[in-house]
Amino acid sequence: MRFKPAIIKEYIHEIVREHLSGVQYDPESVPELTRSLAECIKDKVKDEGFDRYKLIVQVLIGEQRGQGVKMSSRCLWDADTDNYAEDVFMNDSLFCVVTVFGSYYY
Repeated sequence: MRFKPAIIKEYIHEIVREHLSGVQYDPESVPELTRSLAECIKDKVKDEGFDRYKLIVQVLIGEQRGQGVKMSSRCLWDADTDNYAEDVFMNDSLFCVVTVFGSYYY
């Protein structure tokens, strides 16, 4: 099964909203929250048949103060099989950016 960014984005969207709706930013709980979100998203993607892919899940949670955030990534991959999906969540207290990279195992 090919890595399909639209499907992965739906998974990310669903899981992030489920975990972060109504949550207030707390710097003490953010490290554990990012780890648990990353694990949950990785498990969901693997369970849906993307087991031939090496998955890299990056979760960034920050306090919402009206600031801008710029992110970039670089990697070497096969444009025919590898891809990525991302989604952004924001509420009054925090923002969350999730990126899932899928690199095919040959």
